[in-house]
Amino acid sequence: MRRKRTDYITMPAADASSSALRSLVDIAREGFSSALVVDGRHAFEEVVAAACSAGLRAAAAYTGDRSASPCLALAAQGVCIGERASDGVFDDGYLVLAAAETAGADALLLVDSPLADDAEFVGMALGEGIGVFAIDAARVTAGAFGGATKAWTSCVCEAGLVRPVQAASWRRCPRCHGAFGVRAVQVAGDVCPRCGHHFRMTSAQRFDALFDAGSVEPLDGVSDGGDPLAFPGYAEKLAAVRAKTGLSEAVSCAYGRIASMPAVMCVMDSTFLMGSMGRAVGARIADAAQEATRRACALVVLCASGGARMQEGLASLMQMAKISCALRAHADAGLPYISVVTDPTTGGVTASFAMQGDVVLAEPGALVGFAGRRVIQDTTGETLPEGFQTAQFALEHGLIDAVVHRDELRCALACIIALLAPPASTREAASGPDALSRALERFPSAREARLMEEEGAAHPAAFAAFEACRARLRALRMTRPRRSSAPAARADLQENPAWKSVLTARDTARPTALHYVACMVDGFFELHGDRASADDAAVVAGIGWIGGRRAMVIAQEKGATLEERIRRNFGCPQPEGYRKSLRALRLAERLGLPVVCLVDTQGAFCGREAEERGQGNAIADNLKELAGLRVPVVSVIVGEGGSGGALALALSDAVAIQEHAVYSVLSPEGFASILWKDAARAPEAAAAMRMNAYEIFEMGIVDTVLEEGEGSASANPLLAADAVRRYVEGALAEFSAQDAQALIARRRARFAKF
Repeated sequence: MRRKRTDYITMPAADASSSALRSLVDIAREGFSSALVVDGRHAFEEVVAAACSAGLRAAAAYTGDRSASPCLALAAQGVCIGERASDGVFDDGYLVLAAAETAGADALLLVDSPLADDAEFVGMALGEGIGVFAIDAARVTAGAFGGATKAWTSCVCEAGLVRPVQAASWRRCPRCHGAFGVRAVQVAGDVCPRCGHHFRMTSAQRFDALFDAGSVEPLDGVSDGGDPLAFPGYAEKLAAVRAKTGLSEAVSCAYGRIASMPAVMCVMDSTFLMGSMGRAVGARIADAAQEATRRACALVVLCASGGARMQEGLASLMQMAKISCALRAHADAGLPYISVVTDPTTGGVTASFAMQGDVVLAEPGALVGFAGRRVIQDTTGETLPEGFQTAQFALEHGLIDAVVHRDELRCALACIIALLAPPASTREAASGPDALSRALERFPSAREARLMEEEGAAHPAAFAAFEACRARLRALRMTRPRRSSAPAARADLQENPAWKSVLTARDTARPTALHYVACMVDGFFELHGDRASADDAAVVAGIGWIGGRRAMVIAQEKGATLEERIRRNFGCPQPEGYRKSLRALRLAERLGLPVVCLVDTQGAFCGREAEERGQGNAIADNLKELAGLRVPVVSVIVGEGGSGGALALALSDAVAIQEHAVYSVLSPEGFASILWKDAARAPEAAAAMRMNAYEIFEMGIVDTVLEEGEGSASANPLLAADAVRRYVEGALAEFSAQDAQALIARRRARFAKF
């Protein structure tokens, strides 16, 4: 039996810095006889050698890739704890304690290890009679461990954390296979401290982490969906699961507040029959949607389900339709619905309410798909790629809006609700990012409040999500002027201002649309994908505040670097980009948000596949939608405005153009090729089409020309952005005061005159 030491374990963790420093000789004199050296970073022979010199039996933890380390020859014993040091095994508390047991060590010597600050790990080590000592790697030098040198710190913790290791003390990660203290995982928000894997959470944990402390009102009125098929053993299985989980069904619903803003939340729990959807689940979610409609607030559903509940047959299938009807009524009331896809979400849930959100978020690594991976492989015989049906896969294919880490989920929900929910219900936090940040600070979640109480208000874990939100909500300002690559003014360009404008608009140093978004929009939250097949990076859509006014922003983005321009297809949208903008337009109309469009494209992408996917149809749908949109629409041409690809975002109440931007029926090269069969006559074509901004203004095509300062926007990015911002803010103030019918009539009359 190891002796239990209690003479140094009752010091509060907060006082650890005041504990006396020790030399290895001091440690040996205190009665420790055998030490395990844990050093996964530098493998200093000096630590092992000094421990032996101090009279300790020194063992060394090592990995397979360090089996030839000289320090192992000095150690009395080597204990292999993994294949590679880079796998993080030296920071795995479970492996370190197991190695200490193998070595028979009664002391741990931690070199530059995060385990020294893990109070739960220290408590378990002390509970096993193992002293824990730590040193900063910077202090490990040859000869630094003489009897008089005091460099080692005793790791301490509160007495309540000192307890023997039990099986329930650990939680093993299914991805990296590391084992971590249960409390360490809980403090991290049920996220693996090593690889970031998101563990599955119960409904109670979700409410605890997302709702403001003390604001939760349960809404679970339906407790039993019955047994419509009289399925053998189903009633008994339900009873057993209810007894085991303490839940009455696979979803729990509640009304509460997120950063002071009201919301109804439904949380599916995979511990209850894998979150399968039966009649009770359908009734609860439908009732919750109706309650959110009655209270005129946002609805949030966290999905985790294997799909329909087979034991209820067609009655289960009908829940897809039942919930969809309730969600449509909620949408018709002009209220937002946010879906959060967690692991796993499959089958009928994916094919209904999980993907019907106005905004669909997903946690990293979550499984999301309709048919199961095995079913697809067995049916098609195809080997599916790595990462298939993950949240990241769904984002790349335009099926969801964002992948959000659990630490940022509460903040992301607060931001979206503040931007999309009715102003009357979000007064505390809706006026902008600063107000939202203050609300998040004033109204912590139950989990954050508990962490603050346990660890102190300054504990970083308590406000990790809050700080991440503040960083996200602060708009990035571009202050670095870029060197222009536009040609210097020549005599021929002076005589042909239209061609000069073309060259200036194409200048690769010219600020792109995202520069204006960064300088004009606060708290920008980007929405991704067309919800069908792809996320076209040439079109950026999102919500944010412009001058304190909530707005939808849609921008054509070329990219600021060559790599980014390639990724964004040089700003030439595909059909999926226009379908993304169409989705954004419809969401803005339904929730009463004005729309701001930033135009910068040579034109819609011309290619066989784009034609096959309906490029013309996608542009046509945008134009039709804009012609009848019941909210203000303001467009600014900030670079090239090429053909129908540009007009798809410029059928607006007001259109402005920067003085060195251009707008035309076709590129000058295309114009010259069609009419004169000679693309080299592009400068002549530019003049013929009158592509200069002031000529376009004289024709009445645009309402105003925005000056860019001396030279162009490339030389004056902030001045140019300020002119765009002031124009947009003024236009939004003017048009937001008009009713929908007047807006539509004015917009149609504007284009009828051409």
